[in-house]
Amino acid sequence: MLLSGLKQLIHPRAVIQKKYNGHPIDEEVLRSLLTFSFFFTITITITITITITIAVIALGLALIGLDWTTALSGAATAVCNVGPELGTIIGPAGNSASLPDTAKWLQTVGMLLGRLEILTVLVILTPVFWRY
Repeated sequence: MLLSGLKQLIHPRAVIQKKYNGHPIDEEVLRSLLTFSFFFTITITITITITITIAVIALGLALIGLDWTTALSGAATAVCNVGPELGTIIGPAGNSASLPDTAKWLQTVGMLLGRLEILTVLVILTPVFWRY
């Protein structure tokens, strides 16, 4: 399949039958395979991005002085909107009012990244977006 793709690049007007083990591949099967691969890759990429974002924000909250339970649940709640936080300060009966301002800013960044996605945030931060 790779070879037929390269041949198609060299000869763009050629009609090249794509084969696997000597048998021709139907275009619908090929399209289904590529669609599945694309969505699988996108899903994995988004999952890794969210995990890294939660880890970085949780580390920042822990460095401010919050315990790990509070930091991790606060980061996960901010990024993923997963419900009540855990911990002694911001647990189900508490709120984020007593957190330091830096912690609130970190959670705000997490909320922006989690709800708007990183591409939207990057677009908003570009000067071209604000020209029109």
